[in-house]
Amino acid sequence: MAASGQGDPRWLDDRESQAWRALIHLVTLLPQALDRQLRDDAGIGHVYYMILALVSEAPGRQMRLSDLAAATGTSLSRLSHALDALEARGWMSRCPTQEGRRGAVARLTDEGQHLLERVAPGHVAEVRRLVLDPLTPTEVEELGRLAGRVLGAVRG
Repeated sequence: MAASGQGDPRWLDDRESQAWRALIHLVTLLPQALDRQLRDDAGIGHVYYMILALVSEAPGRQMRLSDLAAATGTSLSRLSHALDALEARGWMSRCPTQEGRRGAVARLTDEGQHLLERVAPGHVAEVRRLVLDPLTPTEVEELGRLAGRVLGAVRG
């Protein structure tokens, strides 16, 4: 695995390679496991659930599309496609901003809020089972710290 830049590649040693492969395996399998649970309980994947949950936590249960795209790590185009599907189910709506600025906001409907209230307990239980329960409280703190550092590097 070569580092970007010039010079000789900084190959991974055995310890680094083992950690890297475990992380890649985790980031591949964990979303699939969360999707399975959410598809069984609500007929939606984790990204759609995350959109609903983020908007539910925003003031007035609404969020600017640009902010929502940034929070979910998706493009506005992908977010628009997801919102089309969520609107078709009656869980979200879109409307122009009220501040007179360009753009639009996503708004969680009452039906979307009811869905979250029904599905959230099972989702939280699955997150606990897969991620938090196998760790000690100290390891959970360390996981958050390490994930934050890597995320900072990814975001630049």
